[in-house]
Amino acid sequence: MQNEEIVFGTYTKRSSKGVYQAILNEANGQLEDAKVVAQVGGPTYTTQGPNQILYVVDKRADQGGVAVVDRQTGEVKQEVLSAGASPAYLGYDAERQLLYVGNYHKGTAEVYQVAADGQLSLADTFTNHGSGPRPEQESSHVHFTNLTPDQKLVVVDLGTDEVFFFDVQANGKLRQPTTFKFKAGFGPRHIRFSPDGKTAYVLGELSSQLAVLDYTNGQMQLRQTLSTIPADWTEHNGAAALRVTQDGRFVYASNRGNNTVAVFAVQDDSVKRIQLISTEGDFPRDMALNQNDAYLVVANQNTDNVSVYARNPETGMLKLVQQDFLIPEGVRVEFIK
Repeated sequence: MQNEEIVFGTYTKRSSKGVYQAILNEANGQLEDAKVVAQVGGPTYTTQGPNQILYVVDKRADQGGVAVVDRQTGEVKQEVLSAGASPAYLGYDAERQLLYVGNYHKGTAEVYQVAADGQLSLADTFTNHGSGPRPEQESSHVHFTNLTPDQKLVVVDLGTDEVFFFDVQANGKLRQPTTFKFKAGFGPRHIRFSPDGKTAYVLGELSSQLAVLDYTNGQMQLRQTLSTIPADWTEHNGAAALRVTQDGRFVYASNRGNNTVAVFAVQDDSVKRIQLISTEGDFPRDMALNQNDAYLVVANQNTDNVSVYARNPETGMLKLVQQDFLIPEGVRVEFIK
């Protein structure tokens, strides 16, 4: 057993000071020793870069962008800012030394080249246009930008119900994508893949549904759609984070509104929801499995608390082990590798 470092991205609208770090005690599943790592405005998403670099969503006055942070010292080494809203998602490509930045409000996916010291320079930008039938879909809303198992860039657009797959050149330039279109109003937010790369799981924020799709070479085919919430739930819910275990047997989704984690079991060629468990807080956002999938850590944004669950590796079921760990306005949960 060992301790694992974990980083929390937050909003800074109320009491949060920026990016926080804590320790997960793997022996008992308890989080300990929360402290501020870096004081950045609205660092709602983080991702690890090279050499102790942490890339962090950044907000300063009426500008938004990305901050390059030294995780050891907390020093902000670079800010890449432009007028308008901050990004929603960051994905790091270690092989090509690129950073993928998804901006929800601008409907863009930006690609930055990463220098040896971690500094960023813009390489390419994809801008999407369109809308959907729901009030939240008045325009393009890119909510995910990261790599597929076969090293394509996948861009998920909640506003237009589309998922794009790009080939990426070594210099960060994007090639014409293939596109998958969901049923109108599905509202795709995040995508994850099975360990063998053949199955894609897409979480519909607006529909509170999990889509199971066959994936190969930038093409998807819908296989199954499941609800993330109870059939009798009538209040608002927005599905948020999506995680898949390393053995590919279980999928986890967080529900903001229903305030639960939905647990799905992968059984041969079908998927089944097997548990809904309270997050013991309000508006759960991101969540993360630790390095051996023994624990799931969930951040509740509105109640400033983080909950930890022990995970049964055979059944996939979750059991609460901690519910009152203080992280203000918690959004992002990322274990340090």
